[in-house]
Amino acid sequence: MLAEFAQYTNYHAPTNTKGFARPTHVPKPAGCAPYWMENIKHQGIAAFNANPAGYQVFRNVKDFGAVGDGVTDDTAAIQAAITTGGRCAPVVCGSSTTTPAVVYFPSGTYLISKSIIDYYYTQIIGNLNCLPTIRAAANFTGGLGMLDGDQYGANGLGFGATNVFWRQVRNFIFDMTLVNATSAITGIHWPTAQATSLQNIVFQMSSDKGTQHQAVFIESGSGGFMNDLVFYGGNNAMVLGNQQFTMRNLIFYNAVTAINQLWDWGWTYKNVNINNCSVGLNMSSGGRTAQSVGSVTFIDSSISNTPIGIITAHDATSQPPTAGSLILENVKLNNVPTAVQGPGATVALAGTTGASTIAAWGEGHSYTPDGPTNFEGPIAPNPRPGVLLSGDKYYERSKPQYENYDLNDIISVRSAGAAGDGKTDDTDILNKLLARAANSRKLLFFDHGDYKVTGTLYIPPGSMIVGESYSVILAAGPYFSDMANPKPVVQVGKTGQSGRIEWSDMIVSTQGATAGAILVEWNLAAYGTPSGVWDVHTRIGGFAGSNLQLAQCPTTPTVATPPAPVNANCIAAFMSWHITRSAAGLYMENVWLWVADHDVEDPNLTQITIYAGRGLYDESSAGTVWLVGTAVEHHVLYEYQFANTKN
Repeated sequence: MLAEFAQYTNYHAPTNTKGFARPTHVPKPAGCAPYWMENIKHQGIAAFNANPAGYQVFRNVKDFGAVGDGVTDDTAAIQAAITTGGRCAPVVCGSSTTTPAVVYFPSGTYLISKSIIDYYYTQIIGNLNCLPTIRAAANFTGGLGMLDGDQYGANGLGFGATNVFWRQVRNFIFDMTLVNATSAITGIHWPTAQATSLQNIVFQMSSDKGTQHQAVFIESGSGGFMNDLVFYGGNNAMVLGNQQFTMRNLIFYNAVTAINQLWDWGWTYKNVNINNCSVGLNMSSGGRTAQSVGSVTFIDSSISNTPIGIITAHDATSQPPTAGSLILENVKLNNVPTAVQGPGATVALAGTTGASTIAAWGEGHSYTPDGPTNFEGPIAPNPRPGVLLSGDKYYERSKPQYENYDLNDIISVRSAGAAGDGKTDDTDILNKLLARAANSRKLLFFDHGDYKVTGTLYIPPGSMIVGESYSVILAAGPYFSDMANPKPVVQVGKTGQSGRIEWSDMIVSTQGATAGAILVEWNLAAYGTPSGVWDVHTRIGGFAGSNLQLAQCPTTPTVATPPAPVNANCIAAFMSWHITRSAAGLYMENVWLWVADHDVEDPNLTQITIYAGRGLYDESSAGTVWLVGTAVEHHVLYEYQFANTKN
């Protein structure tokens, strides 16, 4: 696979072109506020690790020897922070949930001389109040990415890219400007799948003529979400190939090409702002006879001072017939002479040397009763209910990180008595803490762990909840076993209650036969500013501690069902997420509701058979629900169901 993308990955070492000098003195530190994540007591527990008492979840890179002075080579120290503890490494491990890690960078400038290799189930987080800089040294010796999210081995990618789940990188500056402009250095190599994110990252690349720098390279996977990224310079700021992705709030300055789309099935861009580039988005990969880009949706965005906004390979007879679909909606142009360029440098949509707005335009197949028909031209924009908008764009809101909070504003559930060991029943203590935190307007911090519950957890209005490396709520026991009388694992608000909450970085799961479990029941009505859920996922089966793995729930391809009965021990949920009639005002971003199709802990990632009845059911009568970068998979009856709802 790597050879296929050699033009984007052929970085062996710096060229002979003179680059920027390596710094010879420690940069003067700027005044930086502390960040609570650095100073809170670190007591996360990997409950199903072979040695939970000895395994370290939180790792501060300075504890492993990183200096962060911009002069010392911190490569080995950073790598040690990632690898320590027998973690799941590329090539030798397919995937695992038993070795989670938060790798934390205090403020500083961290000089690296070769690629940092990411491991499975890792959250790499910088000080939000003073973004740490990861800087490639002038003698950077190669490797695919300053941060390599999936290192290649002899047989291809070290992790199967469609199975790389549950990881993040946020709050950083990636600086490539010490490296020669003509060296094809990459900031982040990120072939990845669901429940992953890049957030709040600045990429600094050379803007010199002939620059070969690129910020993000993705060639494979089944993503995925990114937001709040800023790019300066580069040849191709982003080079992207993946089954699907949602990306929003991306800002590009002075790249040759802002986005080079290699391939996809479907890609959504929202609130992308492209400035002073030669090309905004190039989706012509493969040419008109072998288009490799399936579909792109590009909305609520702007392109300025860029000669060509978008390049496509689509026309009336391009192949494959269904490829090359492009939908534009609410795209503002300023000095973009060609808005959309087709094959052979034809003009599919003229631009302007002044300012204009593309209300709605598209090309591709129109599926009508008499279709499909190939179309290219203006289309009617989708109706936009005012309650879903902020200005003329769809509302959006980034995951809160509570940068202004200090330790007095936070309650740790483990410090307050919860176990999180996957064995102790934490139902009562967690309900008390949820009530206490909401009443006192404090942030409730779930230290990493598996919190076993045998009854419903109630989240009251006013709650702010954040996990650590996807802390798990693990529902178990007879209370959740009756599919004729389903019960919520997590209940947000009571029917008729109003107010709002914020909830991020957690997983809700089940253990064993829990056919009556509704993993999340959302009753709360928020008017005005909505409630928000970010990186909160449901995971049913296939992981250590679930009792729903290969040993308990193998596939049975030679047994017809019916007449053979379904294995009742592998019926693990009634529904993943229920937005009830009384609910309103809910913003969900990067939420993955997954019924496992394979055993994550098995070396061969062997398929298993898990049953969960329903995915996401939305019957909110008032609506005002935003689903941004959500995915629902492998439920029996449906993935998404909308009934008697709107907006």
